[in-house]
Amino acid sequence: MEDEENEALSRVISELEALHHDDPNTPSPFSEPSLLDLLSLLDGGGGGHPLWDHFAARKLPLSSLLCPLSAAMDSPSPRLSLLASRAYLSLLVSPSAPLYTLFTPLPFLSLLRSLRRALKPISSPSPAPAPPVDTSHDCRKTRRKRKAGRPRDAAAAAVLPADHQSDARDLLCQVLELLDSVLRRIRLDSSHDGLKSLIEAVAAILDASTGHHRLPDLCFRILYGLVSRPDHGDQMLSAVEVLRSLAPMILSPVKCPARASALGFLTRTMVPLCRDNDGVRKALVYLPRFLAMKAPEKSEPRALAVDSIMEIVRAMEGEDQIGFMQYTVKMTKGKTQLRLLAVDLIVALLTSLPDPLGLKDSSEIIDCQWGMKCLEALVQRCSDSVGGVRARALLDMAQVVGFLSGDEENHAQLHEIMGIGSAGFNELLRRRCVDEKAAVRKAALLLITKSMALIGRPIDEVLLKTVGSACADPLVSIRKAALAALSEVYRRFPDGRVISEWLHAVPPLIVDNETSIQEECETLFLELVLDRISQAGKVNLGTNATDLESLLPEGVLDLLKGICDGEVAPCIKKICASLGKKKKLKNSIASSLQNVITASESSWLRNSMPIEKWIAPPGAWQLLSEVSLFTPKAVDWEFLHHQWQLLDMVNLEEKGEALDRGELNSISWARDRVSLLQTISNVCLELPMGPAVDLAEKLFNRIENFNMHLSEVDAHIKALKTLCKRKETPEKGNALVLHWVHQLLSKALKIVDGYVSDVSEAEKAKSFLTPPQSGRRNGKDFLASKSMLQAVTAVFTVGSLVLYCPSADLQGIVPLLHTIITSRNSEPRPKKLAGLTVSFEEISPSLYNQSWVTLGKICLVDDKLAKRYIPLFVQELGRSNCAALRNNIMVMMADFCVRYTALVDCYIPKITKSLRDPCEIVRRQTFILLSRLLQRDYVKWKGVLFLRFLLSLVDDSEKIRCLADFLFGSILKVKAPLLAYNSFIEAILVLNDCHVHAGHSETQGGLHTETQLFSIRGTDERSRSQRMHIYVSLLKQMAPEHLLATSAKLCAEILAAASDGLLNVDDVTGQSVVQDTLQILACKEMRIHSNRGSDTTEMDDEGGDGGGGALLAARGKVVTQLAKKNLIQNAIPIFIELKRLLESQNSPLTGCLMECLRVLLKDYKNEIEEILVADKQLQKELIYDMQKYEAAKAKSTVKEAVANVQRSDSYCSPADRTATGIYARVSEKLGTGGKIASAVADAAARATVRSVLKEVNRTVATPPLRSMSVPKLKSVMGNAGVLSSNRPPDVLESLRRRQSFESDEEN
Repeated sequence: MEDEENEALSRVISELEALHHDDPNTPSPFSEPSLLDLLSLLDGGGGGHPLWDHFAARKLPLSSLLCPLSAAMDSPSPRLSLLASRAYLSLLVSPSAPLYTLFTPLPFLSLLRSLRRALKPISSPSPAPAPPVDTSHDCRKTRRKRKAGRPRDAAAAAVLPADHQSDARDLLCQVLELLDSVLRRIRLDSSHDGLKSLIEAVAAILDASTGHHRLPDLCFRILYGLVSRPDHGDQMLSAVEVLRSLAPMILSPVKCPARASALGFLTRTMVPLCRDNDGVRKALVYLPRFLAMKAPEKSEPRALAVDSIMEIVRAMEGEDQIGFMQYTVKMTKGKTQLRLLAVDLIVALLTSLPDPLGLKDSSEIIDCQWGMKCLEALVQRCSDSVGGVRARALLDMAQVVGFLSGDEENHAQLHEIMGIGSAGFNELLRRRCVDEKAAVRKAALLLITKSMALIGRPIDEVLLKTVGSACADPLVSIRKAALAALSEVYRRFPDGRVISEWLHAVPPLIVDNETSIQEECETLFLELVLDRISQAGKVNLGTNATDLESLLPEGVLDLLKGICDGEVAPCIKKICASLGKKKKLKNSIASSLQNVITASESSWLRNSMPIEKWIAPPGAWQLLSEVSLFTPKAVDWEFLHHQWQLLDMVNLEEKGEALDRGELNSISWARDRVSLLQTISNVCLELPMGPAVDLAEKLFNRIENFNMHLSEVDAHIKALKTLCKRKETPEKGNALVLHWVHQLLSKALKIVDGYVSDVSEAEKAKSFLTPPQSGRRNGKDFLASKSMLQAVTAVFTVGSLVLYCPSADLQGIVPLLHTIITSRNSEPRPKKLAGLTVSFEEISPSLYNQSWVTLGKICLVDDKLAKRYIPLFVQELGRSNCAALRNNIMVMMADFCVRYTALVDCYIPKITKSLRDPCEIVRRQTFILLSRLLQRDYVKWKGVLFLRFLLSLVDDSEKIRCLADFLFGSILKVKAPLLAYNSFIEAILVLNDCHVHAGHSETQGGLHTETQLFSIRGTDERSRSQRMHIYVSLLKQMAPEHLLATSAKLCAEILAAASDGLLNVDDVTGQSVVQDTLQILACKEMRIHSNRGSDTTEMDDEGGDGGGGALLAARGKVVTQLAKKNLIQNAIPIFIELKRLLESQNSPLTGCLMECLRVLLKDYKNEIEEILVADKQLQKELIYDMQKYEAAKAKSTVKEAVANVQRSDSYCSPADRTATGIYARVSEKLGTGGKIASAVADAAARATVRSVLKEVNRTVATPPLRSMSVPKLKSVMGNAGVLSSNRPPDVLESLRRRQSFESDEEN
C-alpha cells in the first residue's frame, strides 16, 4: 500500500515538474490520471504530510499546484473539470494545509466556472463529418502539438459516453460537499465579489438541478451557511445576495421543482433564522417588495408570482405583514403593471390572512384596520383609467365579496366600506356594465352575481335594465355573465319588475348563435319558471281563501303574466318545444297549471262574482297549450270540457265588439279560447271517441257561422283538422277534412258574394238620388252592419283554410277577391258590379285589408297566381295609406321571397323603401324581415340594399337603432366583413345626395326621388351628426389595412376630385361631401391601432398569448409605417392643392381642412418641416394652430382642475383655501412639465392680480369714467380745432392695436 502511494506521489510530482517548465503564460492542466493519483493521496489515511515534504525536497512551491489545477478546472471536459475541483477542495480541507497559500482568487474563480459548466449537457450532437483527408491531417497536427499524457483540447475532445453524465453528477455532489466544508474554514468577508460569484454559481446549479434530489439540498446548505455565518461578511448583505439570486426561481412562469424548493428554503430555513438576526430579517422583509417589482406582466405568470409572494408573507411576523400590506396599498397608485399586481395581492392578503376586517380579538395585531384600507384601495381601482386594471379590480372584488360574505359578521363592515347596495355602488356597477372594455363588463356582471347575498334588497331599476341589456352583448362571454347575474338577482328577489326584466332578457337567448347559451337558457327556464310553477300543484283547493295570490307560491302570477307578453311568447314557445323534444317537461307542470286555473275559478266564485266575467290568470292557458303538446296524458278531459263550457257561455257578438274596442278582458278571453283550443288539439288523440265527435261537430258549427273573432279562427280550424285525423286511416281523415273545407269555402263564397252584391245595389240606388249622397256615410253603415263583419270573417277563414288544405278548390273566390282589391282601379267589372264607383278601401277598409291577406295566402300555395299578383302587392305596398295593410304586405313579401326568390328579387329596391315608412312598426317589421332574409341568403347585399340599411342606424326609433347596431356590429361583421370597406365612398355620396361628382353623376340609376328619401342631406348640426354616426359605425368594422386603404380612397376619390374640379365645392352637397371626408379623416376611429382587426369576440384582458400579441404588434407596426408613407406621399400633396383652391375661393371649408391636418400631423410634430417642405406657409400655419390648440387645451385642463379643487375646499384648512394653496395643489396634481405648468402659472398670476386689485380697491370705489382724466389721441391730419402732433403715425397705430392681457398669453 505504501509503495502504491509513493508511486502515485512520484507520478504527480513528475508531471508537476514537467508542467512547471512550460510557458507560464499558457499553463497546461493536469491529466486525468495525475488528478486521480492526487485524489488517492489526499483521500488516503496518510494525510497530506508526505506531499508537503516532497514539495519542499524538490524545492517546488505549494502554489505550483494552483496553475495546473486551475487549467484543469477550466477544461471543457466536465469530468476532468470536476476532478480538478474536487482535488483543489480536498487540498484545502487536508490536515495542516496552508489555507491562505492555496486559497487565492484565480483558482476560486476557476472552481466557480467549473460548477457553472457542470450541469450543461455532457454529450452534444456530433458535427457534420469533414472530408477524410482534412480530418486526418488535423488529427496528425493535433497529435504533434500535444505532449504525451495531456488531454485533448476542446476541438478534438472525445465525446463522453452517456453513462458518464451520472458520474459527473456524483462528482458534482462530492465537490459541493467539499465546498461546504471549505466554507466553514475560510472567510469571505474580505471578498464580497467572490461571495457574490459563489452565490450566483450555486443559484445556477439550483436552477439546472431538475430531476436530482441531492443537489438542491447541498446548494441550500451552502447558501444557508453563507448567510448564517458572520465570517463571510455582513449577514444582511449576504442575505440580500442570496435572496436576489433565488428571485428568478421564485418568479418562474411555470410551476417547477426549483420554485417549490426555493420557497421551502425561505419559509422553513430562512424565516427561523430571521427571529434571531435583524439583518437577515430586514432582507427577508424586503424580498416580497423586490419580487413585486420584478413580477412578470402576463396574467398567468403574474398569478404564480402572487402565490409565491403570499407564501413568503404568510411565514412572516404580523408586523412585517402589515408593512407589506401598506406597501401594496401604495402600489395601487403606481404604474399600470404595479396596479395590476397590487389588486391581485390585495385579494390574496384578504383571503389568506386571518381576520382581515379586525372584528375578532386582535390585540397582537398592530393595525387591525388593514383590511379596510385594502378594500378601499380595491374600490378605487374599480374606476382606474386602464381597462385591464378596472377589470382585474372588479374580478378581485367579486372574489373578496364571495369570500368574506360567508361570515355574517363581515356583512356590516362590507356595507360600510364598499357601500354595497348604495346609490354610489349601483352607479359604479352601472358604469362598469357599459364599459368600453369587454373584460370590465364581464367582471362587473360577476361582481353583481357575488354581491347579491350582501345587498339584501333588489337592485335599482337602471342597473337592472343595464344587466338585462348586457344579455344582448356581442361577446359570448358577456352574455353568459349577464345571464348568470340576472338569474341570481331573480333567485334572490323574485318581484314583479325583476321577473319582467328576466323574461324580456333571458328567453330570447334561445335563438342565440352559441349552443351553450341556448342550453343554459333552457336550464334556467326549467329551474326558475317551470319548477316554480310546479310548486302550485301543492295548493289546497279546499281552503276558503278569496285571494288567489295568497294561495299560490310567490311570483307565480307575475311569471304567468309575463309569459303572455307579445315579445316573450315566441321565445317561450321555442323553449318549451326544445325542452319537450329532450323529454324534460314533466307531467307535474301541466297538472300545476290546471290547478292554478281551477284555484282562480274557485277564488272568483267565493267572492260571489259572475262566472261569465271570469278569466283565468294571464298566461296560464298559453303555457298549458305549449306544455300539453308533450304531456298530453297529464291534461284531464273533464277539466278541458268544463273550461270550454265556461268560455262558451258568453255572447260571441258582444265579445267581438269588445275585442274591436280593445278591451283587456275581452282580449284575454279571446287569447284563452285560442290557447284552450290549442290544448284540445294537442290532447285530442287521448280523448274518448264520443266526446271527440261532439267536439268536432261544435267546432264545425262555430266556424260555419262566421261570427267569431279573427284571432279564434285558426285555432278552431287546427283543432277540427286534428280531430278529423283520428279516423281509422289517413285517407279517410284527409277525405273528411277536404269535405268540410269545401263546405266552408262554398258558404264563405256565398256570404262574401252577397255582401259585395248588396254594396253594388246600394251604390246603384244612391246614384239616382237628387242630390247625390256621399258614399262615406253609407260606407259607415256597412261598416257597422252584421253582414260586413261576417264577410270579413269569411274572407279570413278562406285564407286559413287554404293554408291547412292547399288542394282545396278556390273557383270563384279568386275573381271575387280580385274585384275587391282592384275596386279603386278603372278595370272592367262583372255585370252585377258595373255600377260600383267607390272602392272597398273606402267602404270597408277591414274587408279590403283582409282580402289582400287572403290573396297572399292563396299565392303561397299557387305559383301561377303568385306570378300574376306579386306586382300588385308591390304596387299596393308603395301607395297604400293604411299602415296595417303595408305591414301585412311586407310580411307577405318576405314569405314570397323565401318561396319565389327569383320573382321577388327584382322588387327588392321597392321593398326597401319601407325602411323609411312613416310608421315605426312598419319600419321595424321591414328591418327584421329583411335582416332574416339576408342572414339566410334569400337576399344579397348588393345594389342599394346596404346603403338603405345604413339609415336604420340613426332611425328615430330607439328599438330600430339597437337592432341596426347589432346587425352591423355583430352579424354583418362576420358574414360580410368587406362590405363596409367596399361601400364606404358610395355611402358618403348617397347620404349627402351628391350628384355633382363626375365619377358618380348617375348614382343609383339617377332615381333622384328615391335617393332623397335615403339621404341625410344638409349642413345643420343634426344632419352632420347623424351622417358621422353612420361613418363611425362603418369604420369600427374595418381592420387596420382596410382603414389605411379607406383613407387613401378618401383622399384620391373625393379630396383629389375636389382639387381637380371633378367635385364641385361650390355646390351645397359637394361642400357637405368634402366636409364629411375631412371629419372622417380626423376622427379617432380612423386612427390605426395594432389591435384593430383582431378577433373582437375575444376578451380584451390585460393578459394574452405571447405569440399572437407579437404577431399583432408586428402587423400594427407595418400598417403604421404604411400609413405614414401614405400620408407623406399621397395625402399631403392633395391637401396642399385643395388648400390653395379653397383659399382662392374663400371657402368656409378651409377651417375644416386645417383642423383635419392638425389632427393628422399631431403625431409627427418633429417632422412637420420635412413633410410640408412643399408649402412653407402651410407649415407655419399648422405649427401655430397646434401651439394654440395645446395652449387652449392646457388652459381648459387647469380650469377644470381648479374647479375640482375649489369644490373640495370644504375639507381643507384655511391656509390651503388661498389662491397660492389652490394652485400649488393643482400643480402637484397635474405635474410641472410643458404647457400645463405654463397654464398653471398664468392662472395663478391672474388670480394673484385679481386678489391684489380687489384688496387695493376694497375701501376705495372706482370713480366713474367721465370723472377720470383720460388722455386723448390727437389726429395727425391737422383737423380744425385739434392740435397737430409730432408723433409718427405708426406709434399711434400701435396704441390703437394694443393687445389685451388674454391675447398676450397666447402669443
